[in-house]
Amino acid sequence: MATMRWLIHQLLLSLLLLVAVGSGVHCTADTTVISLEELHWRRSRPSQPLLPQRSRREKDAIVLEMRHHSTSWEPTPNQEDKLQMIMVSDEARVSYLLSRMNKISSKSQQGSSKAQIPLTSGRKLQTLNYIVNIELGSRKMTVIVDTGSDLTWIQCQPCQSCYNQQDPIFDPSTSLSYQPIQCNSPTCHSLQVSTGDSSNCSLNHPSCTYAISYGDGSYTRGILARDQIKLAGTVIEGFAFGCGQNNRGLFGGTSGLMGLAQSELSLVSQTTDQFGGFFSYCLPTKEFDSSGALVLGSDSSSYRNSTPVVYTRMILDPNQSPFYFLNLTGMSIGGVSLQASGFLSGKILIDSGTVITRLVPSIYKAVKDEFLEQFSQYPSVPGFSILDTCFDLSGKKEVNIPTVKLEFESAVEVEVDVSGVFYFVKSDASQVCLAFTGLSYEDEVGIIGNYQQKNLRVVYDTMGSRLGFAEETCGYN
Repeated sequence: MATMRWLIHQLLLSLLLLVAVGSGVHCTADTTVISLEELHWRRSRPSQPLLPQRSRREKDAIVLEMRHHSTSWEPTPNQEDKLQMIMVSDEARVSYLLSRMNKISSKSQQGSSKAQIPLTSGRKLQTLNYIVNIELGSRKMTVIVDTGSDLTWIQCQPCQSCYNQQDPIFDPSTSLSYQPIQCNSPTCHSLQVSTGDSSNCSLNHPSCTYAISYGDGSYTRGILARDQIKLAGTVIEGFAFGCGQNNRGLFGGTSGLMGLAQSELSLVSQTTDQFGGFFSYCLPTKEFDSSGALVLGSDSSSYRNSTPVVYTRMILDPNQSPFYFLNLTGMSIGGVSLQASGFLSGKILIDSGTVITRLVPSIYKAVKDEFLEQFSQYPSVPGFSILDTCFDLSGKKEVNIPTVKLEFESAVEVEVDVSGVFYFVKSDASQVCLAFTGLSYEDEVGIIGNYQQKNLRVVYDTMGSRLGFAEETCGYN
């Protein structure tokens, strides 16, 4: 059955390639020739209102269509400043992850049901992360999907200090199923283990409190509580989450964040009975008029992958257990295999919340040098923010882009979608940058960002300690 399904997908892929050739995209073995207009997907803007969102069943999957809020994207007179802010925020995110990995490691050394939820680019909500719609306490809300966070949290009333969000702020007093978690509970202890912070408990304040800071000045503080959560029609009773009453940061008008890391309090762990610790996502290439899907559960009938899912081993690190690590064994640019000392250790984090992929210095130097060699027909221009390998593509109708492939343990090879190779800084393509950057030190852990995960089905099997990849066109209009 799996073989037949893959053959059908191959036939569909062939048809899609014929369409792609007609639309200005065609491939050779090691390069992709694409029209500049097609490559510059940021240029697209909504041409008409999107259809209202509706729930539907697709085979065995429950799909909740996501609609962009009509007022959530506003043109800015200075797009470059906006992109600069995104890069600065992304760098702060990486610093937070690296410091947290070091903190967890140091502390340790001292002591087939399925729900499918469309996943949409958060650019309209002023973030380059990805968002889904959920219901919590019978209230609909939009949250950021984050595989690097333990706790799911939302803003709550009474709000001492909250950022602006588009949906009404959740009021626990209106939910009959809401219950604060007590300080002496095992769940509160799990929170302390996950965050490293002790709850501020007292006779006057018996509820379990939490405080999480994200490194860029963003934070959430509040009460740990339980309530009913609904994911595309699937109801989870007694879901533990953070009810944030003091929140600040660039959360893009969303209600909060969905934590998909591996700790006891993450959504993945709390729904093991329903979904078996299995989830996947497919991130769309376009920021407008398109959505991908977050699938909870191991049923793959809703996937639209054009290649089989191939799995590589997750590196289990008790010292850094919440995160998802892989073994990066190699890379190639335009078919040329790279040589770098960084591949000897190879440990790399895959993260949905980081935008731009970070590589250790030896690997990034090899990537940059080889890319410059193969892309030498296009003039170089100064870098932008954290991106230091940039080109002037203005006036070009087509560009010939070397393929970028990541190689993982078990001979798993993943080709980065062409939309994840370049980051457009200037709308006239006079400054287009390679969407990779280097870390400062060789002993730091690299990070695969969401920009390089587009048009891939990324499958997390936490119980089997493996992570899978397959090529898939992720845009659902």
